[in-house]
Amino acid sequence: MKYLIVGLGNIGDEYAGTRHNTGFLIVDTLAKQCNAIFQDKRYGFVARTRVKNAELILLKPSTFMNLSGNAVRYWMQKEKITLENLLVVVDDLSLPVGTIRLKQNGSAGGHNGLKHIAQILGTEKYNRLKFGIGNEFSHGAQINFVLGKFSTEDAKVVEEKALVACDAIKAFAMSGIQFAMNNYNGK
Repeated sequence: MKYLIVGLGNIGDEYAGTRHNTGFLIVDTLAKQCNAIFQDKRYGFVARTRVKNAELILLKPSTFMNLSGNAVRYWMQKEKITLENLLVVVDDLSLPVGTIRLKQNGSAGGHNGLKHIAQILGTEKYNRLKFGIGNEFSHGAQINFVLGKFSTEDAKVVEEKALVACDAIKAFAMSGIQFAMNNYNGK
């Protein structure tokens, strides 16, 4: 079985290490665990690895966040990945820092990357792993917050919880979304 694991983020040095690039951070962590190397391919950076008998195609779209759906559609078609075998890893403002929530579907919740994926795929029924980045910002400062970097204290939590997120991704590939949700939501 093949799975497409998409970490959302923005390319470029100015976005490196920002809260909005948490999806990139998590798939980078997984690639490092598995000794997988990203290569610059069409619509993104791609790495391949295996978890037991599951082939994982890790994707960091190079389309920028707001056009992530183009990369997702291209790689799903190229690799013949079913919707059930897609998992999008994304930052989430509504969750405390480091909290993990897997879902089988749902609204974009104001996240432009998720909105574009739903628009391009024609459905909101795709798996996602939401990773909390907190919401400690004043009214009107959301953009600066998501494009800002984690505090030293929060960065330690994110580093630790990124490992848990990687375990959740492996559980998704080996045992399915329901198993992953039951065992990793809220951790």
